[in-house]
Amino acid sequence: MTTESPRGKIFADRTLPLMLALGFSSGLPFLLVFSTQSTWLREVGVSKEAIGMISWVALAYSLKFLWAPLLDRFDAPIFGKALGRRRGWMALIQIGVALCLAGLSFGHPGEGLLWTICFSFLLGFCGSTQDITIDGWRIAVAPPERQGALSAASQVGYKIALLCAGAGALYIAQYQSWRAAYLAMACLMVVGFIANLFAPEPNAHIETAPGARKSLIETYAEPLKEFFARNGRSTLLFLLLLALYRLPDFVSGVMANPLYIDLGFSKTDIANITKIFGFGVGLAGIFVGGWSASRFGLMPTLLVGGIAASASHLSLALLAHIGQNLHMLTVAICVENFAGGFAGTALVAFMSSLVSPLHAAAQYALLSSLYALPGKILGGFSGFAAAKFGYSAFFVGTSCIGVPVVALCVAVWRAHAAQGAGAEENSLA
Repeated sequence: MTTESPRGKIFADRTLPLMLALGFSSGLPFLLVFSTQSTWLREVGVSKEAIGMISWVALAYSLKFLWAPLLDRFDAPIFGKALGRRRGWMALIQIGVALCLAGLSFGHPGEGLLWTICFSFLLGFCGSTQDITIDGWRIAVAPPERQGALSAASQVGYKIALLCAGAGALYIAQYQSWRAAYLAMACLMVVGFIANLFAPEPNAHIETAPGARKSLIETYAEPLKEFFARNGRSTLLFLLLLALYRLPDFVSGVMANPLYIDLGFSKTDIANITKIFGFGVGLAGIFVGGWSASRFGLMPTLLVGGIAASASHLSLALLAHIGQNLHMLTVAICVENFAGGFAGTALVAFMSSLVSPLHAAAQYALLSSLYALPGKILGGFSGFAAAKFGYSAFFVGTSCIGVPVVALCVAVWRAHAAQGAGAEENSLA
């Protein structure tokens, strides 16, 4: 029996609170360029069509794999020499996020959208790049046995940030102004910046230092080649399910807050029910999803999550049909958030099962970037669909996307089982 050294305990104690703060910093920008911003835009009279297209600025979160390897190979300007490669990039990008939030606060979207679109695009790029830097630091700073605890701390910090950027920003906007809300969020970026100053710089850069003499093309190509070779004929099936699994959520999510505003709910109502109450229900969905995966297995959980997440949009269709009703809003949010948390946990487990330990960072970055890409592209057209067919029909339509998702889950279940059986036969041979 081995015991953990005092040095290991000190290391863990130091990195966990830092990871909590960095997870907070990572989560803060996301809603401010997505659902919280859509509330602001709809309130000042921006059309549903325009709101849908503006959501495309968040595509950077799905394309971050394109520039992620560059952050591993080169030092950050200004901060790189003083803080090291990973912390240098982190500091530079955190300042960029704060400046973009401050810039957004001085926009007047009711009078013109150019300012808002430009700063939203920059915020999407900086926010997604911050995710790259924080994920890279987490993977490099601790051995594999520490990653579970660090990931949990990161997720908790991220969820707290979503609460601040959701309910917190709406409260400030309700009682002060949208400018005050976005300036307050910009100030909260100091949490992650201070944590970065106290964080240790990893001694090694995961996956890049051993291949320092490799060309840039090889750096990009090797993880892809290994992924396709290992999964064989099932690769495209796995990727197709990955691309479609959360498609209903991404398409419907752009129009959820505009629905609440158009029904006459106040920003306080939205904050109380969809953000604070929904926060707790979403956490419950995450925990139940994790328990289900360990108790019943990954593939059954993935199937149930796909059905639940898609069907949950029928509650929003019913809300749109009934109209302004706080009880129905509460029911809809409970159903949506619980199903979303459950399905999200299943999807993360599925993506993790597809990744090779040898190329964990590169492959997971690719999968986590691409799974949202189709949904975010189609989400840009969601305003046109909601305007043409009405909210009720729109949310029924997003729920119907779940039919091919369920069929894919069954096909992937069979392919996953066949792949596991083949691997077992090879090990016995």
